[in-house]
Amino acid sequence: MGLTGWDTQWQALGLGADELRVYEALLDAPENTSRTVLAQSLGLTVRRVANALDHLAEHHFTHPVRERAGLPAAVAPATALRNLIHLRQAELLHKSAELEELTGSVDRIAAQLLSTVNTPRATGIETVRGGAAIAARVASLVVSASEEVALLDRPPYAASQPDGMPAPLDVAEPVRRGVRVRVAVDRGGLSFQGRARGLGDLALQGVQIRVGTDLPTKLITVDRRVTLLPPTDAADPTASALVVSDSLLSNALVPLFESVWERAVPIGSVTHDRITGEDRELLTMLASGLKDEAMARRLDIHVHTVRRRITRLMQALNAETRFQAGVQAALRGWLTV
Repeated sequence: MGLTGWDTQWQALGLGADELRVYEALLDAPENTSRTVLAQSLGLTVRRVANALDHLAEHHFTHPVRERAGLPAAVAPATALRNLIHLRQAELLHKSAELEELTGSVDRIAAQLLSTVNTPRATGIETVRGGAAIAARVASLVVSASEEVALLDRPPYAASQPDGMPAPLDVAEPVRRGVRVRVAVDRGGLSFQGRARGLGDLALQGVQIRVGTDLPTKLITVDRRVTLLPPTDAADPTASALVVSDSLLSNALVPLFESVWERAVPIGSVTHDRITGEDRELLTMLASGLKDEAMARRLDIHVHTVRRRITRLMQALNAETRFQAGVQAALRGWLTV
């Protein structure tokens, strides 16, 4: 996987591919290297390098430089990453508060919609009654998607297979048409037999899946223009679903999905408790910029063993470079404080 394939992970920190390439180059750049020389070595324009340096400085990945033509020194990866992770954590806490506020408004919004749906002014709102009708409407919405399908998925489920597993929604079909599909699944739904394996199969087909806890509701949003809110009591054959396509969609429902999505964990990620203490120590030293020989001395093992373990960890973290492995480890909370 090249740098482009890793852009999503780097962008999670608020930076782009240019910043990653420039920062990695700064870590190895000889003293007195000019911006022009750096730009030529990376195949970038001087302007792009300058913009990347400005962004790195804003995120505290570099030390200040006195001369404009000179290059700044790179902050140690572990220090820079921890500072940025702390900043992102503060931002997530703020978003978490927003999510709590949105979560509290879901029932109120649904009640307001139900109270107005039978009035002449109830434009952009559709009521769908009965399990079969709801399933048909969901299928119709998914088929109509041209850009994106976004789902919040949590128990209870309206229909089940004989083995107790909830009937799957066919979201692989729009993926084959080039439609982006994102599914945030409540961790409680993974307890159904075969559910995790089925989600893994969808992920292999191109569906983006994340797992969260205590999802506030179920919903399906298509092309950010129409959202279906399933009934709270999925087992009630007379229950109603709401299909919303007015301003409430952009004001509450789409932000609700995005807040849940940002807090959820990509399916297939290695969990925090599966890393050993020795691996955590090795990753922390790696992020600190120590050489292989120094890490081997600290761990009292052969340098070849260090390199084999680093290669294995990079594969587990889906990282091409050691710096990428450090970022991934920091994002997952694997670095020793």
